[in-house]
Amino acid sequence: MKLSTKFILFIIVIHSVTIGLSFYVFRENKFIFLASEVLILISLAVCWSLYNELIRPIQLLLRGVDAIRDRDFNVKFVKTGKFETDQLIGVYNQMIDQLRHERTMQQEQHFFLQKLVQTSPTGIILLDYDEQIATMNLRALELTGLSGQKVIGRPVSDFQHPVFDAIQTLEAGASKMLTLPGPQTLKIQKAQFIDRGFPCTFVMIGELTVEILEAEKKAYGKVIRMMAHEVNNSIGAVNSILDTTLQLQPEHSDISPALQIAIERNEHLSVFMRNFADVIRLPEPRLETIDLHLMLQKVVQLMEYKAQSSDVQIQVDFSLQPLIIRADAGQLEQVFINIIKNAIEAIPDKGMVRIKTAAYPAVLEIADNGTGISIAQEEKLFSPFFSSKNGGQGIGLTLAREILTAHGFTFSLKTGADGWTVFRVGFD
Repeated sequence: MKLSTKFILFIIVIHSVTIGLSFYVFRENKFIFLASEVLILISLAVCWSLYNELIRPIQLLLRGVDAIRDRDFNVKFVKTGKFETDQLIGVYNQMIDQLRHERTMQQEQHFFLQKLVQTSPTGIILLDYDEQIATMNLRALELTGLSGQKVIGRPVSDFQHPVFDAIQTLEAGASKMLTLPGPQTLKIQKAQFIDRGFPCTFVMIGELTVEILEAEKKAYGKVIRMMAHEVNNSIGAVNSILDTTLQLQPEHSDISPALQIAIERNEHLSVFMRNFADVIRLPEPRLETIDLHLMLQKVVQLMEYKAQSSDVQIQVDFSLQPLIIRADAGQLEQVFINIIKNAIEAIPDKGMVRIKTAAYPAVLEIADNGTGISIAQEEKLFSPFFSSKNGGQGIGLTLAREILTAHGFTFSLKTGADGWTVFRVGFD
């Protein structure tokens, strides 16, 4: 029962009893009876005044509390001129002003943090206590390839991507390096915090591709320069001795063929070192406007003989729209030659190389139905000195990586579930 109801009932009961008693006691004395009735009326008037001064302010505050409950911080009360009530109203109005100020500050902070998260160059994912995605910024969407998809409110297990696989297996407070085809290297950090009594997960995804490639290039560049210096110095002296020895041998000497083979092997070694040196001496691309279809046609014509000799068919499927890009023609042509050559050599017997383009978005795919690439090999394909072929030097894909990275093009190389190995280049 409300306090106001209790007060009114109390007043009614008390004054009803008082009226009954006054009638019973003073019924013989009409003057005293009338005086008692007047006093009762005065008492009712006083009680009504007390009701207005005590109960009404409480009702006003209750309406204010309802407004606060509805998150409406604009409800304020005007002073009535009564001291106690005005004091209470003053305290309430001051509290409302403070709440409105704090709410404004919270909204500004929330807006700032939201903008900070969304514009962060680091991928950020917030998961609720059910491991469902609460927030995912634009960078995280780009790194996971989920741009344009509805992700908020969905569990991470719904998405088939190495990043989400790592998030599910990673312990709170731990980090993991993840290498994707491209190559792309990501660092995933996972942490937990308590929000309103529930554990939530905070995931940061940082891309370390550029830093790692630069460090790697410096490391193998130093090694290559040292090797080239020592090998070239040795080859020059050794070939000089071999040439002199070969000239001094009789015309049909048994040792002459061996000397000739040694000279040829030294020359091959010299070419081998020059190829590696080309990787670290790669100049900055000289950009020009290129019709990619025309370039690919020339490369296909160049590689047609090798394909026919290997019993491999090259199939071309160009987009109807022309594919115009800005690139260094010489460097890009070298990339395509290496990739098509690798695709042909990956086919052991009678196969096909498919070259397909799309204009929107600008994409090139070079696919083959050869032996394919294992998951373990995918992470190492673009690393210097690594080759999946017997006798391979591990130069071609490293050179392709350096050229495509310098151009700002995205690329990947992997074998799909259908058995086709696809080298994909994005030009946007």
